[in-house]
Amino acid sequence: MERIKIAVLDMYDGHANEGMRCIKTLVENFLAQEGIKGSYDIFDVRQKGEVPDLSYDIFISSGGPGNPLPVGEAWEKPFFRLLDAIWQHNRQPHHPRKKHLMLICHSYQMACLHWSVGLVCKRRSTSFGIFPMHKTHFGLKEPLFDRLPDPFFSVDSRDYQVIEPDYQELERIGAKVLCIEKERPHVAHLERAVMAVRFSREIFGTQFHPEADGEGMLRHFQKEEKKTLIIKNYGETKYNDMVYSLQDPDKIMRTEATIIPTFLQRAAEHLVGAQLV
Repeated sequence: MERIKIAVLDMYDGHANEGMRCIKTLVENFLAQEGIKGSYDIFDVRQKGEVPDLSYDIFISSGGPGNPLPVGEAWEKPFFRLLDAIWQHNRQPHHPRKKHLMLICHSYQMACLHWSVGLVCKRRSTSFGIFPMHKTHFGLKEPLFDRLPDPFFSVDSRDYQVIEPDYQELERIGAKVLCIEKERPHVAHLERAVMAVRFSREIFGTQFHPEADGEGMLRHFQKEEKKTLIIKNYGETKYNDMVYSLQDPDKIMRTEATIIPTFLQRAAEHLVGAQLV
């Protein structure tokens, strides 16, 4: 088997975060499996303008802070060109070895905007916590969600959202909405955000953070400065709820152990199959 090359796109713009640590751990655990040969490289997209080329097989693009709407920064066009290059490569029948792409939070919002599958806008208030993700009809059939209940739980941390899916455009490109956020009947005329989209057989994105690990994030949130900040911004009840949920094996631990590992495993199986064609 040829070596699998994985590109991890760091979209955090130099901000301190737990996301990259979690992604690196999942990628390293995958590559450490018996029978898997490969390596990974990290690209600092927003700070250094680093964008991988198509020599990689699997791409994971992280979450990140700030506004996902383009503002003319130098890295934006190369990032969108990469999205289009992966899409076009996968459409060519003479390329049996497809490129596999996972988009998380900020990256997912930018992709939804770029491929016109929904409206990207600012939320009325920040979403921060561990929340249920409700599967759609398509989500119930999604292989990456197979081992997850309905609803399943994940970390959600965002000021922006994808709403009002364009079903005509989704159908045109073959994309599917897989899950939506919890219903909030006490808030009138509030559209539920689109929390995951299967853009194509090889391209998958989530608004939530499937990489978040309970143990590491619990340590992070129990640091005195982080605890103080969360309580100040969201209240003690929210903080206690998060600490409790982080220790529940049926919540984010289950999501972390399922979505990205399954994405990587399925990508590897397809790559091996393409190699044998």
